[in-house]
Amino acid sequence: MSLFFKKKNYKISKLFPKLSVEKDFVIKAVKTLERSGSNDLTFFDSLKYKSNANKTKAGLCLTTNNLEKFLPKKTRKILVKNVLFELANILNKIYINADRDYPDLTLKKPLGKNFKSVKFGNNSLIGKSVKIGKNTIIGANTIIEHDVVIGSDCIIGNSVVIKNSIIGDRVIIQDGCKLGQKGFGFIPLKNKNLKFPHIGRVLISDDVELASSCTIDRGSVDDTSIGQNTYIDNQVHIAHNVKIGANCMIAGQVGFAGSSKIGNNVSIGGQAGVSGHLRIGNNVKIGGGSGVVKDVEDNQVIMGYPAVSIKNFLKNNK
Repeated sequence: MSLFFKKKNYKISKLFPKLSVEKDFVIKAVKTLERSGSNDLTFFDSLKYKSNANKTKAGLCLTTNNLEKFLPKKTRKILVKNVLFELANILNKIYINADRDYPDLTLKKPLGKNFKSVKFGNNSLIGKSVKIGKNTIIGANTIIEHDVVIGSDCIIGNSVVIKNSIIGDRVIIQDGCKLGQKGFGFIPLKNKNLKFPHIGRVLISDDVELASSCTIDRGSVDDTSIGQNTYIDNQVHIAHNVKIGANCMIAGQVGFAGSSKIGNNVSIGGQAGVSGHLRIGNNVKIGGGSGVVKDVEDNQVIMGYPAVSIKNFLKNNK
C-alpha cells in the first residue's frame, strides 16, 4: 500500500502517550485482522469479524472492552470508546494525504521510449513510475496516475481515470470508467465529519471486463478487488473494500456498499443493491432490482426487497 501513499513511522507511545507498553513499538503498517503481522496495527470493532480476530497475528489492535476477549493473548490491546474514530486519526498521522484525492502533478504525455509497444490516443497523460505491459492500447483523454500497474494486451478506453490500481493482463476497461478514487467514508462528529483515510488499492485480475462509466473505489484499510474473468456492465458502483470473485456476471447499475464479499460464479441482475459488510456465497443468482440486506449462502437464487429465496418471492407476489 505504501506504493501509492507516503508513510511516516510512528512509535505507539506518540500516538497513545498514556498507554503502558513493554517496548516502544514502531508501527510498520495498518492492516486488517486477516492480513496483519507482528509489527502491524489492526482494529476490531464488530462481532461480525470475531473469527478473524481469533486468528489475527497483529502486534497491536484497537478495540473495545467488550471485544478484547476475542483477541489472542499475544496481541496487545489498545482499548478505546470509538474504534473507527481512533483509527481514522491514526491513519491521518501515518499515511499522508490519504483522506482526500489530490491531482497527480507528475502527469505528462507518454514518451515512446518508455512504452515501446503501447499505443496511446490523443491527450492521454501518464504519471511517474507507471508500468504498462506489451500490446496494451490506451484511449484518448485518459489519465493514468503515478505508480499504477497495467498488464499486457489490455484495452483502456477514452476518458478513463485510473489511480491507486494494479491491473492484470487482457483487461478491458471501456470509456468513462473511474478506478481507485477515495471511497465514501467519514466519522460523524458534532460540528463536522471526520474524513476516513483510504490507503488501499484496486486490484483487477486477468480477463476482467468493465463496461462504460463504472466506478470502483480503492480500499480503506483493505483492498478492493475483482476476480478473474468477471464481467461488469455499465454504470456499476463498487465501494471500498468490496471483493468480487471470479467468473461473475454483474448487470448495469448494480451498487455494492463497502466491505461486502461476493463469491465466484455469482450473477446479479440490473439495478440490484448489496448492503455493506455482507457475504454472498458461490453460485448465487440475484434478481434485478433486488435489495440484499443479509448474508447469502452458496447456490441460492434470491429476489425482491428485502431479497428472499425465489420460492418465497413468487409465493409472496402471486
